[in-house]
Amino acid sequence: MTAIKHALQRDIFTPNDERLLSIVNVCKAGKKKKNCFLCATVTTERPVQVRVVKVKKSDKGDFYKRQMAWELRDLAEVDAKDASKENPEFDLHFEKVYRWVASSTAEKNSFISCIWKLNQRYLRKKVEFVNVSSQLLEELPKAEESAPSGESQSVAGGDEDALDDYQELNAREEQDIEGMMEVCEYAISNAEAFAEKLSKELQVLDGANIHSIMASEKQVNILMQLLDEALSEVDTIEGKMSSYEEMLQSVKEQMDQISQSNRLIQISNTNNGKLLDEIQFLVNYMDLSKGHIRALQEGDLSSSKGIEACINASEALLQCMNVALRPGHEKLMAVKQQQHLFTELRDTFARRLTNHLNNVFVHQGHDQSSMLSQHMAELTLPKHNPLHRDLLRYAKLMEWLKNTQREKYEGLSRTYVDYMTRLYEREIKDFFEVAKIKMAGTAKEGKGNKFATLPRKESALKQETESLHGSSGKLTGSTSSLNKLAVQGSSSRRSQSSSLLDMGNMSASDLDVADRTKFDKIFEQVLSELEPLCLAEQDFISKFFKLQQHPTLAQVEVEESDGVVPSRQPPPGEYRHFISSTEKDMVRLMMNKVFQSIETELNSLIALGDKIDSFHSLYMLVKMSHHVWTAENVDPASYLSTTLGNVLVTVKRNFDKCIHFFEGVEARVAQGVREDEVSYQLAFNKQELRKVIKEYPGKEVKKGLDNLYKKVDKHLCEEESLLQVVWHSMQDEFIRQYKHFEGLIGRCYPGSGITMEFTIGDMLEYFSSIAQSH
Repeated sequence: MTAIKHALQRDIFTPNDERLLSIVNVCKAGKKKKNCFLCATVTTERPVQVRVVKVKKSDKGDFYKRQMAWELRDLAEVDAKDASKENPEFDLHFEKVYRWVASSTAEKNSFISCIWKLNQRYLRKKVEFVNVSSQLLEELPKAEESAPSGESQSVAGGDEDALDDYQELNAREEQDIEGMMEVCEYAISNAEAFAEKLSKELQVLDGANIHSIMASEKQVNILMQLLDEALSEVDTIEGKMSSYEEMLQSVKEQMDQISQSNRLIQISNTNNGKLLDEIQFLVNYMDLSKGHIRALQEGDLSSSKGIEACINASEALLQCMNVALRPGHEKLMAVKQQQHLFTELRDTFARRLTNHLNNVFVHQGHDQSSMLSQHMAELTLPKHNPLHRDLLRYAKLMEWLKNTQREKYEGLSRTYVDYMTRLYEREIKDFFEVAKIKMAGTAKEGKGNKFATLPRKESALKQETESLHGSSGKLTGSTSSLNKLAVQGSSSRRSQSSSLLDMGNMSASDLDVADRTKFDKIFEQVLSELEPLCLAEQDFISKFFKLQQHPTLAQVEVEESDGVVPSRQPPPGEYRHFISSTEKDMVRLMMNKVFQSIETELNSLIALGDKIDSFHSLYMLVKMSHHVWTAENVDPASYLSTTLGNVLVTVKRNFDKCIHFFEGVEARVAQGVREDEVSYQLAFNKQELRKVIKEYPGKEVKKGLDNLYKKVDKHLCEEESLLQVVWHSMQDEFIRQYKHFEGLIGRCYPGSGITMEFTIGDMLEYFSSIAQSH
């Protein structure tokens, strides 16, 4: 072990300026034995550092290498496992517990004893020793008791002091010792004699040194005097150093105060900068210029320049009111005052704008009313473009009002609708009166006094219009076909198969071609006047009130799978709830209110034309289909397309007597009448059924189909495939309607033997021969 200790000191610790004090050969507990050495070392330089170093022999076995080191001050506990029995195991508690097994108990005890002494000397008993034999811990205290008080420190060191005095011989010292031993023959054989000889020589040298010192007493006195002077100078220097230190301390205190002051100044500057940023933020985003305030309070809303100034001011006000305040801003008095000012300006300007626009609506309504007399003589409607142009200047202000004062915006919407409803009602009523007079004049010219009673009173026309709608309020068969053709791209301007039933009879009309052509022009003039009027008003409402004009496709689709077309115009009583609807529906609801009289007047006009000559229904059907198709191309969900579509249904119903009869039958069944009892109803008995069927013999049906084919071909574009598609669709619809009628006859008139005067085979032959002949 001594040789190993010497080798470790030489190879590992001497190069690192360390001295090896104790060594123990160990291996880790519970694992395969891989021996290593734990070494207790101290540094040669002050302050002394004490370490426990783990050293391992290299795999080749030629040298040792340092593997790990711990500072002794990091050692918390030494556990010897058993104080009464010999046990080579022990634990060292550093940052974690290291469990070791020594090669022998003696080596373990020697190593723990060395650790304990180092702990006593350098760490002031910081390390805790557990399960350690008291004998190991008593050696140092006994030595301290037997030693004088002044020597306790050196005795306490014990073996450690001896270890501290040990120094390895250098090469020169080794040579000198070897030389001395070579001179003395018995240096090896008689070591005691050699040591005594060396002692005598040392005494001789000490005596010579003493004589030399005594001989140099004078020099010693001089040296002592110099030392006294040096001490005096040292005292002087120490005094100056003390004064300098006091001065430096004062400077240090002043520098600390300056540093603290600078830090406070820096904090103050930082706070001032943040405060300035907050103030700039509030000034930039919550400050409204005097010009904007003046425009909001007293700006001219009648001139273009004043309106532009009010628009800019309202947008600036809205931006100031919507600024996102930072936390704590709302507690500032200035911010509260500014917000209060903004609220007052908003309310004031909203009242001014509302009152002004209300006055504009009233004055414009009166101005338009004064112009009605100019259009009475002609079949034209007054144009509202100047009104729309003037009001559109306020569109941005209406958008601002919509975003800030919803109630006032809704009130203005209702006011506009109310005034325009009354205005349009007067204009449309007068317009249709002129149209009826012109239609009646056409009839008088062609038939003399036969129609001297036309036009009839409004109430009578309304009564006839309602009677034409039927009792059930629903349309089946050909009505569904009309909408289907519109969806498929053939457009709703195409005639339907149900109208074929009357075509053969219309050749017997008493009116000549010239009168019918004139009637057609009058009806076309009516539709041509209504179309731009409705489209212009709808476009204005969507722009002025900032509403979404085009709904989704799902909202446009109104046809149901069973062929029923529900009413697309809500009852007038529902208008008061239109504000709560979506914006997509608001335009339509406002248009329904503004033009609520159009559909009634159109139905009345159609009833009049049908009374004058039933052949007029064909002209009206073609014209209405064309205008419905045009309106749906512009906007499928517009008010015009919806209204004209509804009126087109009425035209179609007027055109088909057979459908009216069977709709009446269905209505009775829907009201609770049993199917087999329908034939006992006066209006729907077997005799009435035979009359209706008799009016549609196969010959007349084929003739009507041929006339209809010519009309459809005339009004369709020059694309052959499109005509074939329309003609095929009409054939399918006609067959479906035929089967529907045959089923009703079988259920409601059982055993009567009544059937249509033509079969499905006849119909197929009619359609085929007509298509081939053209």
